[in-house]
Amino acid sequence: MDLLRNAPFVCVLLPLIAGIFCAVLPRRGAKLLCFLTVLVLTAANAFSFLRFFSGAGPFTYPMGHFPGPWGNELRSGLLESAMAMCLCVTAFLSLWAGSSKAGVHIPRGKQGLYYSVVCLAAASVNALIYTNDLFTGYVFIEISTIAAGALILSRQDGLCLSGCARYLVMNLVGSGLCLMGIAMLYGQTGHLNIDSLRLSLAPLAESSPLPVSVRTVIVLLTVGLGIKSGLFPFHSWIPDAYSYSTPASGALLSSFISKGYIFLLIKVVVRVFGLDMIRASGVCPVIFAFGAAGIIMGSVSATRQTDIRRMVAFSSVAQIGYIYMGIGMCTRESLIAALFHMAVHSFAKSMLFSSAASLIASSGDRAQMESLAGSGRRNAPAGVAFTAGAMSLTGVPLLGGFLSKIYLSQAAIAVDTFHAVAVLLTLALSTFLQTVYFLHTVVNIYRPADKNVHAEKQSVLSGAALCVMTLLNILLGTASVPLYRALASGFMQF
Repeated sequence: MDLLRNAPFVCVLLPLIAGIFCAVLPRRGAKLLCFLTVLVLTAANAFSFLRFFSGAGPFTYPMGHFPGPWGNELRSGLLESAMAMCLCVTAFLSLWAGSSKAGVHIPRGKQGLYYSVVCLAAASVNALIYTNDLFTGYVFIEISTIAAGALILSRQDGLCLSGCARYLVMNLVGSGLCLMGIAMLYGQTGHLNIDSLRLSLAPLAESSPLPVSVRTVIVLLTVGLGIKSGLFPFHSWIPDAYSYSTPASGALLSSFISKGYIFLLIKVVVRVFGLDMIRASGVCPVIFAFGAAGIIMGSVSATRQTDIRRMVAFSSVAQIGYIYMGIGMCTRESLIAALFHMAVHSFAKSMLFSSAASLIASSGDRAQMESLAGSGRRNAPAGVAFTAGAMSLTGVPLLGGFLSKIYLSQAAIAVDTFHAVAVLLTLALSTFLQTVYFLHTVVNIYRPADKNVHAEKQSVLSGAALCVMTLLNILLGTASVPLYRALASGFMQF
């Protein structure tokens, strides 16, 4: 068998095996194994991406050599490998930048377990991207939920405990809705394999009106995955879960794990039902409205925060809204724009959480805005990284966030006048609000401050990781045409 065809299987199985060893290895051995595992996943996905980019076609990998619908399958193509590569890069950089604080926040006897959970999260996200079976997707949804809860609780204090409790309550509701939707879909079609589901549902695409049972399944899956990824108004778990966990966990939750849920939703929309059936269900305007509302409400909430961690967390609510607004337009161009923003948000948000943690450390471990004065001078890599990430998500030209807004605007204009006006107004208002809270923070971290602040010693490894993150965010804005074309080409083969 061609080596390329084993890459999806390796990306799921390898971190599962590594997680077992991380749980029993000493602290340093577990950390090294986890880093090597995520690095190998990045290389394997990059290898697949380059092969597909050079002309190789998509394929399915039958587990145990039993093809679907009887066996379990993984599917790999240009779109899957591109997204998996981007997310694994952010996961590696998030671990790299947050490793020093993880060693402080997590008890020494439990650090091996922490890196075991990271491997488990890596396996689940890759499985969500590559799976060709809906129930397998649900299994790894649950694995992601367990891993995310453990990542939040790894920093054992009261705020993390309450944040984890809120996360689990909301996400278990989302899991239940997803399971109900999958069960109903299986009852109607007798299939769980995505290709078989598409064939079984194809005749219903011409039904007018669409059967209520199909509409119900679409709503259940959309709401369930929307809750788990933090779509407004189901976002109440985000601030506590992202803000108070150790920086590596916050970065992984925001830029890595949540994107697996969104990619699975896009897979359901495009490959299970198809855009025509999704439009006929009437769910698109609701997704669009929730996405637009999330952009505004997340931005408004961010302007009211005095804790930099919560400000960045509420900013995530707004950025998730951009992705869902693209999904809600339900066109090929809007979905490609949503996928591109997933990559942009993944790179920028991991950098913001990591740099915010370094700024806090250089301010005597204080996260309040007034306490961060001068932190950008005391820790130059963190200050530059936070500024670059803030500029990207605000939409400054030559950075990835600017291109995301351009692509979403172009997609909206191609739909109709209503969507064009709604998207342009939402983008204008959100850009203004983002400028307010990000500019205020950037100015604050560089203004003169008391020189007697007790700053922690800067970590060389974290500083190097932030420099790499900054460079990647600049490249995403100045040399992103190949990535966008890859996403567009991969979507056509999806």
